[in-house]
Amino acid sequence: LAPWIPVVGLEIHAQISSNSKLFSGSQVQFAAPPNSLVSFFDASLPGTLPVLNRRCVEAAVMTGLALNCSINKKSLFDRKHYFYADLPAGYQITQQRVPIAVNGSLSYSLCIDNKMSQMVTKTVRIKQIQLEQDSGKSLHDDTSSQTLVDLNRAGVGLMEVVMEPDMCCGEEAAAAVRELQLILQTLGSSQAVMAEGQLRVDANVSVHHPGEPYGVRTEVKNINSIRFLAKAVDYEIQRQIEELENGGTILNETRAFDSKLGCTVPMRDKEGKQDYRFMPEPNLPPLILYDSKSLPANMNHQQVINIDWIHERLPDLPSVKREKLVEQYGILPEHSFTLLNEDGLAEFFESVVKQTQMKPKKVIGWILNDLLSYLKQHSLTVKESPVSSFLLADLLNLLEKKEISSTAAKRVLVELWKGEGKTPLEIVKEEKLELLQDQKELEQICQAVIDGHENEVIMMVLV
Repeated sequence: LAPWIPVVGLEIHAQISSNSKLFSGSQVQFAAPPNSLVSFFDASLPGTLPVLNRRCVEAAVMTGLALNCSINKKSLFDRKHYFYADLPAGYQITQQRVPIAVNGSLSYSLCIDNKMSQMVTKTVRIKQIQLEQDSGKSLHDDTSSQTLVDLNRAGVGLMEVVMEPDMCCGEEAAAAVRELQLILQTLGSSQAVMAEGQLRVDANVSVHHPGEPYGVRTEVKNINSIRFLAKAVDYEIQRQIEELENGGTILNETRAFDSKLGCTVPMRDKEGKQDYRFMPEPNLPPLILYDSKSLPANMNHQQVINIDWIHERLPDLPSVKREKLVEQYGILPEHSFTLLNEDGLAEFFESVVKQTQMKPKKVIGWILNDLLSYLKQHSLTVKESPVSSFLLADLLNLLEKKEISSTAAKRVLVELWKGEGKTPLEIVKEEKLELLQDQKELEQICQAVIDGHENEVIMMVLV
């Protein structure tokens, strides 16, 4: 039998990092009291009108440029109609016809056979990035059998990043989303904290035989963790293959991932496809952007967005940062991935390197094998580390100057984790862990041992 070819495409909603919502002045704040951040427009009171948030547009342009997209100088807003309790207007303002950015690409790397030393780089095409509003949140209260609605999130600015179906497994999908998350955080266009719903992934999955058209796809909605994304995609691929091999058919349906059971479960079918009745948003004019060439001379710069100006101010992206770490410190490429994947770890490493005489190649071992494994064991972030970069550098300097042995350094580190405020040197003196450099002193100690164990020494000589 010919093998099955899995096909995976992703749609990712990233919450834009902005103080206010996309079309209203309401504040954006996670875990605020329910319905405390709702303007008349968010609640869809008659006569209220949208006012576009400049910051959200700039964030979308920045993200589009970082993902190698073409930025449309003219983009349009549309209404997408559907009825749901947490969507007060009965429609969502989005960009269905002409989005703000199109035709990009994202390169990401992953390990072969879980070996960090064997990495392969792949690219996924980005179909488009569009601006749209978030909906509110329905809270299902099982005890009193009722559903309550919190509109704090209604109208919050989102960027929807639509990827082409260029991936073939959960590991690839997870690696692509992790790279996107790093890019968004580097740009500051989204905090992209999945636990707070700032990055939500919908995965479209299908399987087919070589040479045949793509199979019927299912959509796994609202995956809120990179680990769950990999599991959900791989489970869904396997489920579809088993279903087809047992003579079944795949339904074009929406599914959810149950993280406790580790499987996807049906939510609703898409056979009678919902008609969203898209129409142009009548209350918003086309969004016009400029570059340096098209910028009118008499235009107030505060009132327009210059794509070239944003492009010039893009920070170093994660791929460039990794290259610089490898080049500057002579570390292995796979180590540069680990440094960047853990928030604040690259900065911690560079800080230690600056404060110690130890070579960066040796420092990285202590950072990855000792510091990182301790933090993971105790579920701590780099910022919560009880051992600061200054203390670790201090300890490594003692080791580098041969004042202590490597074994002693590990013992000192164990004491430092306790966070009792002692310096490495104080611990070394307390525990008497210094290496003796004075040959006469060493000879005296050896002689004292021999003198105190005469019988044993005679036995050894006789043997």
